Amino acid sequence: MTQPHVAPPLIHGSAPTPRAAMPQLPPLALYIHIPWCVRKCPYCDFNSHAASPVLPEEEYVDALLADLDQDLHAVHGRELSSIFFGGGTPSLFSAQALGRLLKGVEARIPFASDIEITLEANPGTFEQEKFIAYRQLGINRLSIGIQSFQEDKLKALGRIHSGGEAMRAADMARQAGFDNFNLDLMHGLPDQSLEDALGDLRQAIALKPTHLSWYQLTLEPNTVFWNQPPTLPEDDTLWDIQEAGQALLAEHGYAQYEVSAYAQPGRAARHNLNYWSFGDFIGIGAGAHGKLSHPDGRIVRTWKTRLPKDYLNPAKAFQAGEKNLANEELPFEFLMNALRLTAGVDAVLFAQRTGLSLDSLHAARAEAEQSGLLQVEPSRLVATARGQLFLNDLLQYFLT
Repeated sequence: MTQPHVAPPLIHGSAPTPRAAMPQLPPLALYIHIPWCVRKCPYCDFNSHAASPVLPEEEYVDALLADLDQDLHAVHGRELSSIFFGGGTPSLFSAQALGRLLKGVEARIPFASDIEITLEANPGTFEQEKFIAYRQLGINRLSIGIQSFQEDKLKALGRIHSGGEAMRAADMARQAGFDNFNLDLMHGLPDQSLEDALGDLRQAIALKPTHLSWYQLTLEPNTVFWNQPPTLPEDDTLWDIQEAGQALLAEHGYAQYEVSAYAQPGRAARHNLNYWSFGDFIGIGAGAHGKLSHPDGRIVRTWKTRLPKDYLNPAKAFQAGEKNLANEELPFEFLMNALRLTAGVDAVLFAQRTGLSLDSLHAARAEAEQSGLLQVEPSRLVATARGQLFLNDLLQYFLT
């Protein structure tokens, strides 16, 4: 067992302007970050690290539970509506380790009767018995990182699995008892043609996932691709891929509900919907972020120590920092998430989740509507089709 970590210092941003107390707090979710991968992909800017032959599972589970203990003050009597294991590659951990962790979490925070528990997994880590055991733990949703089914594209992306393994992964998930799973798929890959992209999408649809995350490869700072950029498709090709792909997904019953998320009816990711609608989430694990509301009106963003070796060091604090969100930051903070949803959100949610009057958005909202980026819809906050394409431009109206 690791020794208890020292309590984190309070690291504040600017003092928040007082706002109304919150009569009802948002739903609460839990994000658990497991930072190890078999190999770091050249496009990845997530907090992930190449795994050693033996992972410190026991020590890391001990640390995660101790980390959670220090965030329990922010629960305020709520239950968990969802849990998301992200990474890295959480499926590198054994069912025994994840089982001990889930039991420890439930002993601290009650689970909703219909809780959604998602585990990210990569095809190269699939073992049938392991995934049957995951399902028996109560994990009821998988998110499988496919990215492509084509061997040359997988090689270019640095993926460890083959196209055949990618196809088998979905079948194995279903055989293990998962009737709700997502496939992660990229487009705009190096030297990718329209037919290449649609071929990947058709193959994914044929596997009958309940959810598809279909998003364009972007070059991010601090990645191999940023320093050694591959040849990506021209803008016209990217546009053709986007239009044809969206039409294909709609034809097969996958409704777009967020910029890059498509789901069968009733299968939208509840954890992500909570995030995009400015719900609360505790973040535990190396580099995890959280967002927590308090009855007195404070809304606080937190972030944890990033490097696994530091996170596992009992002499170091789990929490690296926190920031109280000021009133003037809240319109942007709320809308940069909510406007990603194709249907937007009910306008009254702004007041419920921020403690601010909806009238505080009036001037910026009118300008955004005049620009054609925000729909003129008094009861909802929703981007137009053009606003979805130029979301950053839309959000500029709400920056102060």
